[in-house]
Amino acid sequence: MPRLYLVRHGETTSNVMKRLDTAMPGAALTDFGGRQAARFGLENIAASGRPVTLISSVARRAQQTAEVVGGVWGVDAEVVDGLHEVQVGDLEDRNDKEAYLTFSSIVERWHHGETSVALPGGESLDDVFDRYLPVVEDLAQRYLAGPQGRDVYVVSHGAAIRLIAARLAGIDPGFAVSNHLPNTGVVELSYAPGSDSAWSAHRWGDRLAPFAGDAAGEDNPMG
Repeated sequence: MPRLYLVRHGETTSNVMKRLDTAMPGAALTDFGGRQAARFGLENIAASGRPVTLISSVARRAQQTAEVVGGVWGVDAEVVDGLHEVQVGDLEDRNDKEAYLTFSSIVERWHHGETSVALPGGESLDDVFDRYLPVVEDLAQRYLAGPQGRDVYVVSHGAAIRLIAARLAGIDPGFAVSNHLPNTGVVELSYAPGSDSAWSAHRWGDRLAPFAGDAAGEDNPMG
């Protein structure tokens, strides 16, 4: 069955400084981030034997990651709007404890169903769903459904990936809140249209389904 892989971009300067960096175009990859992208491409090439489609968000770090991966695979990456990170508004570019706590507390409320609550000057989870989920549904219909399906790799962003994957696959909120994704970490999903639960999650970073246990992944608010 074809899979959707939601891939967090490689390391950026903002990741190193632990800054809340969400506005476009955003920070570039570090040299290490470029090497992470190359390693991801090498470790995942021809994993399924199926053709692949490679997509990235409009953010610079996602495009650069996808370009490196696509160079390894010999595949051109398509840039698609709507897949960028949660917009943090007034918290942009901050790395202080107060900003982290504000961001983390609202994201936790989102995971527990308070989707209309907005970050100060930024997005609500409803806003994120409104722009991100239609893109995923379009990709699913075009590439994952039917006998000629292909795997789709979407290079996106840590917080957005966790929120979207939890919504699609019904992931336990406590697990989704606690288990951040490292740079080039992946959430792997399958799509079965017509079933009661169309989406299933098979991998979340280093964890394989069923998902339970303590937090894993990096200690970074955007992970």
